[in-house]
Amino acid sequence: MTTDPDAISVSDRQMQILLIDDDPIFRLGLRVFVEQFDDLQVVAEADRLNTALQILTSGQPPVDLLVLNLDLGQSDVDLPSGLEICQQIKTQYPNLPILLLSSLRDANALAAARQAGVEGYCPKGTAVSELVNIIRQVGTGERYWQETPATRATSQMPSTPAALPSNSSFSLLRDRLHQSGLRQIDAALAQVTAELQNTPPSTLDQAILAGRRRELLASRWIVDWLLAPRVTTPLPSSEGEQETRETRETRETGETGERYPVSNSELSASTWQSVLFDNTFAKIQYGVQNMTDIPLEIDIFRSDRKRELLCLILRKLDDILGELRFSQVQSEQLPQKRTAILQDLWRGTTTDFFGKYYTLQVGYQELEVVNVLLQDALIVQSAILDKIPQVVEWFDHLLFQTPLTIDNALYSPGSPEALARAEILMQNLVIQVANAVVQPLLNRFADVETIKQNFYDSRLISTREIERFRNNLSWRYRLRTYIYEPAEIFESRYVLLVLNGRGIKKVSIYAPRNQELEKLSSVQQTVTLLLETRDAIAPRLRSVVAFVGKGVVYVLTQVIGRGIGLVGRGVIQGIGNSLQDNRFGNGSNRQK
Repeated sequence: MTTDPDAISVSDRQMQILLIDDDPIFRLGLRVFVEQFDDLQVVAEADRLNTALQILTSGQPPVDLLVLNLDLGQSDVDLPSGLEICQQIKTQYPNLPILLLSSLRDANALAAARQAGVEGYCPKGTAVSELVNIIRQVGTGERYWQETPATRATSQMPSTPAALPSNSSFSLLRDRLHQSGLRQIDAALAQVTAELQNTPPSTLDQAILAGRRRELLASRWIVDWLLAPRVTTPLPSSEGEQETRETRETRETGETGERYPVSNSELSASTWQSVLFDNTFAKIQYGVQNMTDIPLEIDIFRSDRKRELLCLILRKLDDILGELRFSQVQSEQLPQKRTAILQDLWRGTTTDFFGKYYTLQVGYQELEVVNVLLQDALIVQSAILDKIPQVVEWFDHLLFQTPLTIDNALYSPGSPEALARAEILMQNLVIQVANAVVQPLLNRFADVETIKQNFYDSRLISTREIERFRNNLSWRYRLRTYIYEPAEIFESRYVLLVLNGRGIKKVSIYAPRNQELEKLSSVQQTVTLLLETRDAIAPRLRSVVAFVGKGVVYVLTQVIGRGIGLVGRGVIQGIGNSLQDNRFGNGSNRQK
């Protein structure tokens, strides 16, 4: 169900497909067949990872479904395999549906793909008519995993790749891929590091290079996590070489005392948290343009000011995590401290961004900007901060390494899947706090000339444009409060704002919100009742319209059409008979 009036679901328009396969003949055949259907279109093709990522990053053309050959890279170990491509794309674009095609029945690869969050799989050789239905199913958000002996085995496999014998061919291939990938990444890291040393610190190039370096570090971690050999812990011997209870608990638990799976390939908490922050920092450098249909408070800022504000919030968030660790806050205390944590983040960011002693001359008064802005703490708290979802869960995940639950799925800390979802929650948190910083500024000093010159986008600098911008925000608050938010609660989902490398976009995640549903006001409950009524009536109304439409078509084609056809046929026959009689009549006259 779509609550945004401007949003169009995939089912209501042509589904746009990105096809990744190294066989050009297979791509051509699938494209030709798929495009026989009006609702499907292959908008782009790729034969390797780099090409696919370029298409996805540019956003042109937009992609609704990715059809990927899992067998990629079988003939060339220096190129990423289909599984690697699948895992990397899912890490960067977790909400993009992927349908895997494969001529092999590799249970290990299928299990890893399924764990990465892939929505669909079917073997090559599937009837093309069936494949079209599978494409439609996966592209509209449903799952399809064709049962074969290999896929049935995946349901019984462990959540981490199993240890394989060192002499197996798969293990040798994995080791080659591991070493090759690390060499390539290390070479790129060395080049970027050298360029950073030779770049002046004040230029934008250094920020871009720093973001590139962080991306390479994240890639190195992913390669190491996926391909590093697994080491199994030996069982205690029967001759008294038993592990002590203290040693075992130290290995299996963190400082928090909570048990979680340990793997030598998983990074430490501090390392993968650094990767999390570095990835977000890099995406901020690439683009902060609002690509949604929702007006945001930060839209009034210039791009450089947006980046400055978002990066400052990232740094403050890192500082707060350190303070919480230092103060030894317990997991069960986080819900009570949520409000204080967000208030500290907002206050600290506001103070540092504008400057503690920043003053403005407004009329005949000289005002301290920060002190004035902080007076709106309660308004900001109720309008923005209180509505940021999954804040406690995110802090709990980072501080105590508790599993992260997103879309009704559990993700273990340190895994690429958990990293991708934690990044989404953090980016939404950062963007919303940035909106909270800008909101009091728009309320208090929106049309002050000094503020406009120092912060605003040149297109929004006139008084008329500022007022138009504020009116749009005001309407967004009303629609959000009375329509969109009740609908999201009723649909058990949150709408999050995330960075995709080009700008800010919307994503939705599932979350149970029954308690919030019970607390809705009468107006908000009316919206949910209208949605429920629409859900109840719409299918029947469509059935009635379809029935009436079929009846009209039958009458037009079978009754009226045939009648017109019979009349036309009679007229033509009459004309033909007349012409024939005239011809014969003229002939008889000539004989006479």
